[in-house]
Amino acid sequence: MSDLFPVTALGPVVLLGAAAVALARPGPRPGAFPKLAEGAALTAFALALAGLMQFLFAGPAQLTLAQGPLALILRADAVSATMALLVGFIGWIVMRYARSYLDGSAREGTFHGQMLATLAAVLVLVQAGSLLVLILAFVAVGTGVRHLLLFYPDRPAARRAATKFAWVWHAGDAALILAAALLLLAFGTGDLAQITAAAGAGLPIAAHIAVALVVLAAALKTATFPLHGWLTEVMEAPTPVSALLHAGIINAGGVLLITLSPLMQASPGAMAALVMVGGLTALFGAVVMLTQSAVKTALAWSTVSQMGFMLLQCGLGLWPLALLHIVAHSMYKAHAFLSSGGAITAVGDLRRPGPIAVPDVAAVARAFALALALYGVVALGFTLIAGSKTPQALALGGILIFGVAYLVAQGLADAAPVALMRRVGLASIGAALAYFGFQQIAGVLWADLPAAPTAGPLEWALIVLTVLSFGLVAVAQALFPLWAHHPAMTGLRVHLANGLYLNAALDRLIGGFRRTRTD
Repeated sequence: MSDLFPVTALGPVVLLGAAAVALARPGPRPGAFPKLAEGAALTAFALALAGLMQFLFAGPAQLTLAQGPLALILRADAVSATMALLVGFIGWIVMRYARSYLDGSAREGTFHGQMLATLAAVLVLVQAGSLLVLILAFVAVGTGVRHLLLFYPDRPAARRAATKFAWVWHAGDAALILAAALLLLAFGTGDLAQITAAAGAGLPIAAHIAVALVVLAAALKTATFPLHGWLTEVMEAPTPVSALLHAGIINAGGVLLITLSPLMQASPGAMAALVMVGGLTALFGAVVMLTQSAVKTALAWSTVSQMGFMLLQCGLGLWPLALLHIVAHSMYKAHAFLSSGGAITAVGDLRRPGPIAVPDVAAVARAFALALALYGVVALGFTLIAGSKTPQALALGGILIFGVAYLVAQGLADAAPVALMRRVGLASIGAALAYFGFQQIAGVLWADLPAAPTAGPLEWALIVLTVLSFGLVAVAQALFPLWAHHPAMTGLRVHLANGLYLNAALDRLIGGFRRTRTD
């Protein structure tokens, strides 16, 4: 890695400077500052784009302010340049949206300042090249988000959400601090590049414990089951905060795992834990999401599910796909939150559909067989053209195709029109082609990330368990219309709509219902 100054390191400086100006005028209509705030975010995005160009033409760069155990390092490699560009773009869009959304609010200047400071912390986080910078950035991000969640401090629900977020997020910080101490003990350096390089020779016992703590920190910061409740309540904050949180900050745990991917992959137990925790969270979030009636709440549960799926990808060793998932999910979820207000109107204007085609058991069986057969043909074609695929990659593609099989089942129902059957068939083929196509692209873009480990008995057991679990849920979803009106389903739907009351249990545990503080 060269000593060339990374251009992306200037982005946080610009944002913090603008934040200081904003916080000096905390009241409503702070002059021309909303435009200045957007300009600062746009400048940070431009610097991130320039940093990507610098990486492509000059290779990785690094800014070292201190060395040794307390090293202060910012890096610019393929992963950090990608994430900096993503954060810069999402941040600019959110700040542009906030100009209109917060116009005239009592604490408009404060909001812009806090948003810019939080964005700066996220940019530092994705560029962290040492343990100390990583920890400081995580703490700063958590502090910034807590203040944003309390933008309406008179709302009890906002105070409760901020309290739960702080407990869970900073518990992750504590786990990360302990992990950092153990990594310093095991490797004698705080430089992440040196730590991940040394991991290839095997892990001492202190490093194994540290990896387990990193998994815990990542799980807490990605709102995994059962401590996911805070993420479903952040809608008490302004919409730009929800967009930034769901499209960017919630990915911090995944960025942590990908940054330390060689270290994580050296511990089969940690990888297995990621598969199990991630898979359970993905299934739980997806099932609960289907029972939600509010747009933003459904989006929140979707994020819970997507973060679980991202952890599952990390556990399978599909690091480039996990990073691609972060990028795609961030873009989609930012758009979904910022456009959620118009979604209700758009749905209301749609022409009401006629009778829905309900597939029977035979149609569902044919649909899954057809979708898997098409997937197998596409997988074979890509294998012949681009080389063999790992069992992990093939299993993940099979899980994704289960979602398409649900659509195919609708097309194969007796009441479905022929045109629908053709469309769902093409959708199945398109999904399989897109999966392997994007997999190839991700492998080229982030070729420095570790390859998936060779599947041993443990890996095969996890792969089979994961595929069967997702397959059973997909089949149950496809058959749901057949037994949706059974009396037992009414109670089950209520329980699922409330997330099996795990969030209420967390409220009671931390005294969230009694919180009255507004600071």
